[in-house]
Amino acid sequence: MKLKVIENRKDKVKLEVSGETHTLLNLLRENAWRAGARQASYIVKHPYMTQPVIIAMSKNPKKTLSDAAQTIIDDVKDFEKEFKRAFKK
Repeated sequence: MKLKVIENRKDKVKLEVSGETHTLLNLLRENAWRAGARQASYIVKHPYMTQPVIIAMSKNPKKTLSDAAQTIIDDVKDFEKEFKRAFKK
């Protein structure tokens, strides 16, 4: 994954996310909404010719996206713990 800052304003961040698909971007978008974004979306103009772009608008969009990413990390850790517990039986 490689991030490229396209726009960095006080209330809006736009990042190109190379090497990722709808899976991660949709998770980030959904969790950004939960983290308090006024707007959170992503765009994939062409699946083979362009890289996806995620857009977040909030009072602090960098923190909003960071919090969204941390929520994903925490959810995956919880899943891993439950997965291991389920197979110990």
